[in-house]
Amino acid sequence: METSSKTQKFILKLFPEIMVKGSSAKRQMVGQLYNNLLHLMGEIDSTIAVRKFSDKVEVVTPIEVVDAVRTRLLNTSGIEQVLEALQFDNMMNLEMIKEQVAQISADEVEGKTFVVRAKRTGSHEFNSSEMERVVGGYLLAHSNAKSVDLHNPEITVRIELINNQLNIITDKHIGLGGYPIGTQGDILSLMSGGFDSTVASYLTMKRGLKTHFIFFNLGGIAHEIGVKQVSYYLWNKYGASHRVKIVSVPFDDVLTEIFRSTPETYMGVTLKRLMLMASEKVAQEMEIDALVTGESVAQVSSQTLRNLALIDKASNMLILRPLATMNKPEIIDIASKIGTQKFAENMPEYCGVISKNPITHGSFKRMEREAQRFNYEVLDKAVADAKSIYVDEVIDDVTNDAPIEVVSSLAEGDYVVIDIRGEENPIELSCETLNIPFHRLKTEFKKLPQEREYLLYCEKGVMSQLHAQYLRDLEKRENVRVYRPE
Repeated sequence: METSSKTQKFILKLFPEIMVKGSSAKRQMVGQLYNNLLHLMGEIDSTIAVRKFSDKVEVVTPIEVVDAVRTRLLNTSGIEQVLEALQFDNMMNLEMIKEQVAQISADEVEGKTFVVRAKRTGSHEFNSSEMERVVGGYLLAHSNAKSVDLHNPEITVRIELINNQLNIITDKHIGLGGYPIGTQGDILSLMSGGFDSTVASYLTMKRGLKTHFIFFNLGGIAHEIGVKQVSYYLWNKYGASHRVKIVSVPFDDVLTEIFRSTPETYMGVTLKRLMLMASEKVAQEMEIDALVTGESVAQVSSQTLRNLALIDKASNMLILRPLATMNKPEIIDIASKIGTQKFAENMPEYCGVISKNPITHGSFKRMEREAQRFNYEVLDKAVADAKSIYVDEVIDDVTNDAPIEVVSSLAEGDYVVIDIRGEENPIELSCETLNIPFHRLKTEFKKLPQEREYLLYCEKGVMSQLHAQYLRDLEKRENVRVYRPE
């Protein structure tokens, strides 16, 4: 038979904590998720339709962009479950429904036991149970299925009938959960780019917090570029429904003042206190009410319970520590799942304040005395010199002084294209290509023949711009540019 008009539909089940809220709060959260999805889907394809209901949201998309839509939905907070469905309109009776289901599901049930589960909304001459019996019997008769099994089937054929619209569920996925970003306010994350700060930032995004980033620059451009690229990654993957800022605070003079004024045993705690004080000042200017850090109890000497209490005394602002009771393997496991592990493992670090015999159980009275010796004009100047940009502008910012040339055509040069995405199947081009994941680029690039011209490639050109800039500035490599196809 000819199928009626068919489109790919995603049915989004809401995070359970949303569903138990009062009607006003639930309506506000569903509305925020709807607005977030309008923005995110609009960036993929302007023809994607987003529809909200009291207990779900539906996204109807052209087949050509299904993969991109699925990926974005699975990384959007507020969604508990993503159901994929084929949508058929004008299903007027059971005859049409059973034939359509059999046409779609016959191959799936071949040689297997199955059951049909149906949900029905609207006015019909049949109920859901009758719909299951008729469709199941027809599917069994018109396929090579083994049998119907009502209790332990190998395959469950799920269908929904909404008035005259039939949805055949073809797949289901576990979503990110949490609350929609924009429902829980703004927060400022102290971002070092390592495992802990990236996972903490992800968890606040997942909880519906619009997460901005603040970075304390102790080690120059290499660390700054690393932090900017992982901040961009997190925002782009999990928080792109809202623009957020990244603030870079020059902390080298603060570090110098710490060495001048602070005993070695208290240097680590003092540095953390000053970072909180600076973050509080920046957060207040941004009208943000809370900070988030990646600290975990007892992970390092500055994170014993007493020392965390000493650090907190430096600020009156609410400080969230979502990793407080997690151990390192748990944190690394989350980093691996969300895609920040490779960034963290290759993040340039500057260990300028490593106390000899660091205090693990500091004294409040001693800390108060030591704090009075610090010249806070240095801290005030660092905050005044801080630079704030939107995360989506990091490329323009990094390449502002010496823009990296972007090549869009390979016809006019003898290039080697390096695919830095880290995928098993690198890009295929007419010229020579290499597959070097971004996290191995620093070590592998210096092994390549330096008389050749190299173009870095990634999907959107963001990571390739940052790494090309890094190779130019830090490694003094002039033979590297960016490849971005037209």
